[in-house]
Amino acid sequence: MVRDFIAEGPVSIIAAGKAAGGMLHEFLLLAPGRVDRGVAVGPGPGISVPAPIQWYTGGHPLPDRGSLEAGCEALRCASDTPPSGCLVVLLSGGASALLAVPVDGVTLGEKIDTTRRLLAAGVPIHELNCVRKHLSAIKGGRLALAAGGRVLTLAISDVVWPVEDDPAVIGSGPTVVDETTFGEATAIVERAGIGERVPSGVLDALERGRDGDLPETLKTNGTPISGAMYRVIGSRRQAMDGAASAARGFGYAVAQFEHPVVGEARVAGAEHPRRVMAVARELTGPLCVVSSGETTVRVVGRGRGGRNQELALAAASEMSRLGAAAVLASVGTDGVDGPTDAAGALVDSNTLARARMLALAPAAAFLAENDAYTYFDRLGDLIQIGPTGTNVGDLQVVVSAGAPEGLTP
Repeated sequence: MVRDFIAEGPVSIIAAGKAAGGMLHEFLLLAPGRVDRGVAVGPGPGISVPAPIQWYTGGHPLPDRGSLEAGCEALRCASDTPPSGCLVVLLSGGASALLAVPVDGVTLGEKIDTTRRLLAAGVPIHELNCVRKHLSAIKGGRLALAAGGRVLTLAISDVVWPVEDDPAVIGSGPTVVDETTFGEATAIVERAGIGERVPSGVLDALERGRDGDLPETLKTNGTPISGAMYRVIGSRRQAMDGAASAARGFGYAVAQFEHPVVGEARVAGAEHPRRVMAVARELTGPLCVVSSGETTVRVVGRGRGGRNQELALAAASEMSRLGAAAVLASVGTDGVDGPTDAAGALVDSNTLARARMLALAPAAAFLAENDAYTYFDRLGDLIQIGPTGTNVGDLQVVVSAGAPEGLTP
């Protein structure tokens, strides 16, 4: 079906996100010699791409000058696609920050400052993207509006909630309808309690849009996009299936959580061992419980860490109360957890005992400072694998030699 969609006319391509390099490589194998021009942007060093395509290194989780340059070039690439041609957009996690073109009246620095404040306030990713769309000239369907021809979007999803694999949220939906509004974006900033600290240019743009003085993002009843196709080609479920398959190969009895792990990392982590216990009762012998999702961190301390490290640390107390030896790993599938060099961390039923032997402060003290990195670094339990070149959210794996006996109240 994809081959048929791009069969006629010239092809332009835009690849954006943590998997941009791999997705671009595979697409070029699928359609050799078909791409006339393109732009690709990822968070790492430039990779070798064919001459018609230009590579940019952008910022993540905060946009930077490279993100701006890539975003402007992407808009040019879209607008130069002729009516007979096809614009192929390859999206993956991180694209929201990696393609950045602020709306008129907002500078890149102001948008970066707003994004940083929203992240620090622990705003969920779908709300963060709502604000980013309404401060952007490329998100919320605006890239598709700029295109002259057909638009094909192939996406790897890191969106787990509230609507799993929601095209309007993946990469902030540059090629699809967006039903959020300037009014909602304004309310999110106010609800996060950062309204007085957000740059005045940002507040002015949001309020002008809310009052109808700026054009909204692409709506169902707005300008139609003719000849569009959207396909999600990878998600957290493939990651869980891969982990489960590997575990079965090692002889584990496996269970998977269907519902994603979301919410504040420290809350989800404290609850996770109990959730594992509930499904472990149905298994016998060595067991493995696999889950996935994406939590948030509300930054109140001055430490280092990320949502996976914080989730693991919050689970330490309950893990110590399991009646059998067990290990929990929580990792970002992109290989990066927050502003650290770790992908996540390991915590087991003896973590607290080992920490006491090292005379570490209680886990709660490290949580209070958002300093899970230091805690696990001292224990040697950080997971450091480097960027993986993909992103489908976070993965949690619990393994045990036998079913835990239970958690006492």
